Amino acid sequence: MGSNGRLFCHVIISYFVYLVLHDNMDTFLFCIVALTACLFNAEAVRFMLGSDGRKCLKEEIHKDVLVTGEYDIQDNGQRVDITVTDSRGHILASKESATHGKFAFTTEEYDMFEVCVTSKSASGVLAPEREVFLDVKHGIETKNYEELARSEKLKPLEVELRRLEDLSKSIVDDFAYMRSREEQMRDTNESTHSRVMYFSLFSMLCLLGLATWQVLYLRRYFKAKKLIE
Repeated sequence: MGSNGRLFCHVIISYFVYLVLHDNMDTFLFCIVALTACLFNAEAVRFMLGSDGRKCLKEEIHKDVLVTGEYDIQDNGQRVDITVTDSRGHILASKESATHGKFAFTTEEYDMFEVCVTSKSASGVLAPEREVFLDVKHGIETKNYEELARSEKLKPLEVELRRLEDLSKSIVDDFAYMRSREEQMRDTNESTHSRVMYFSLFSMLCLLGLATWQVLYLRRYFKAKKLIE
């Protein structure tokens, strides 16, 4: 779910709390439906891939987050490989001659992850473009609430409330991370500002010292040449 989608869900949650406090059940049910839509606003895309083509999707994901993906690639007689890597080039998942299937991994740190689909033609023979379907989910989007409802025997409203609880936690974690990043950036800015200030003071002292030395040197020189008394 992108930042805009999470912001929309955050607004819905705030309105949801307001409705609970004011006992407005009609709009309360509407918010449940809207939150359900938020939960399943996954990163599913469809695109066309030509011969010897390569297309990649990138996304920043937090640490210790489960990421799952499902793909379905139209066959046109050419080989297609799928590779998932991090910013350092480590391969997290890969499949050669992929047609349809799934992949999953858990992130070890906050990083930029990339899913690439590469078409490889045989002996340079061109083939028509094929359609590629790619659905990548992470975090709360990967949870199977239908299975959870069956295992814990939850009622439909309880399932929706469980989804709401998980979504709220996810948004709170996102805001906490953004706050920590803001604090890190502020500390970096303050540190940089202090270093620049100290460097400026040091430069000024060096210039004053150099100017003083030049004046004294020229004074001694002129006295030695008896140009001044």
